[in-house]
Amino acid sequence: MKMRTLGRSGPEVSAIGLGCMGMAAFYGQPSDEGQATAVIHRALDLGVTFFDTAEMYGPHTNELQVGKALADRRDKAFVATKFGIGYNAERTALTVDGSPANVRRAIEGSLKRLGMDHVDLYYLHRVDPDTPIEETVGAMGELVTEGKVRFLGLSEAAPDTLRRAHATQPITALQTEYSLWSREPEDELLALCDQLGIGFVPYSPLGRGFLSGEIRSVDDLAPDDFRRSNPRFTGDNFQKNLDLVEAVKGIAADKGVTAAQLALAWVLARGEHLVPIPGTRRVRTLEENVAATEITLTAEDLARIDAVFPKGAASGHRYAEAARGALNR
Repeated sequence: MKMRTLGRSGPEVSAIGLGCMGMAAFYGQPSDEGQATAVIHRALDLGVTFFDTAEMYGPHTNELQVGKALADRRDKAFVATKFGIGYNAERTALTVDGSPANVRRAIEGSLKRLGMDHVDLYYLHRVDPDTPIEETVGAMGELVTEGKVRFLGLSEAAPDTLRRAHATQPITALQTEYSLWSREPEDELLALCDQLGIGFVPYSPLGRGFLSGEIRSVDDLAPDDFRRSNPRFTGDNFQKNLDLVEAVKGIAADKGVTAAQLALAWVLARGEHLVPIPGTRRVRTLEENVAATEITLTAEDLARIDAVFPKGAASGHRYAEAARGALNR
């Protein structure tokens, strides 16, 4: 497994990580403990060291899954979790709490569920508009001093917020959606992270599975799969986006790789400070994703991909309306 450094002087992790969210939430029936453990253990066997979870995944159940799977292998894993986001009672809008009190409450719960005495990377899942970022990050920094957290991160933060946070406490990683169909970080965030020496962790680097080319119809999704309400998976947007993926599949076929592998290799090629975290519930898909780290894309390959899937080509917003207000704050 190739390794990368999170940030200019941060920890070394596998070039590709494992996003564990889908094991517990959002994509239909959750994985059982055996399934989750099998995928996490196979990831370790393949050299994956970077595992990503969050308080809200389940909620809480994904941290339990990850903790149990790593219970006897903690020294082999770099574990990231997140706090500060949830849904209101009607699940019509997100609630965000970045208060110092919630920083303290959340870490104690995460450590208990994970069965660990520290978290390697602790993210603010979404920026709280009612709490100055300096206060949130300052409280997170106290956890570093206490040994409960090793490194700090933010998720979906705006450039100015990232600057302010980093000036308060060293930020090791920024996690934001980034893929062929979500290229907004190219406007400023990728360059800013490189400038500040902050690692960039693309989540959903396969467009929530769409870029794999295996989702051919909304009927391929479970009845309770949240993607059924995602704008890019609905109405005319679905077919328009599928046409883009078909073009990518043609390039992948020419290189003898899958569409998913090509999409991951594209993300990896955007910079050495990027560490994508594709998620999966299946060992076979995990193995396919990890193999993408061995793919080299030439300048000609990248130009061909950009020609058929240029920035801004995806149809539909990347989140449903209820979640959009918490992005890029």
